[in-house]
Amino acid sequence: MGRLIKNHWARLIVLTAAAYQVAAALEAFFWPKIFFDFLTKSLDPAVKPVPALQIINLILGIVIFAWEWPLNLIAGTSIHRSMEARLATYPLAALAAILIYQGTNAAIYYLVAMMVYFWAYSEGEIVCAKPWTLPQRGRSGGSKA
Repeated sequence: MGRLIKNHWARLIVLTAAAYQVAAALEAFFWPKIFFDFLTKSLDPAVKPVPALQIINLILGIVIFAWEWPLNLIAGTSIHRSMEARLATYPLAALAAILIYQGTNAAIYYLVAMMVYFWAYSEGEIVCAKPWTLPQRGRSGGSKA
């Protein structure tokens, strides 16, 4: 039985979160609502009359989706292979997603993916240069049975 490759699992969770964030941003253009409006109305200018938060969520969702799929332009670059960059960027995306009412599920998915990415990072996993491939085992040395 094989080992779980946690960065692939986290990538699938982030792809789901990014798709959900894009859908939530599009929905928020039509029904703008801040998640925390039951506490304060001071955040309402972020979504209406100018849809700033919706645009931020839309851009973040598209960029993260392109980063995790990845596009040929991004694949193999150092930013694509960096788990540290992911662990620094996804909290910002989760914060933007949780601020709009429609994006709370995307924020939860980002938090779960960050935990899985941190687990993968702490175990020394790497993101391969070619997307969706497995890291090659070292051939030098003897058997580690």
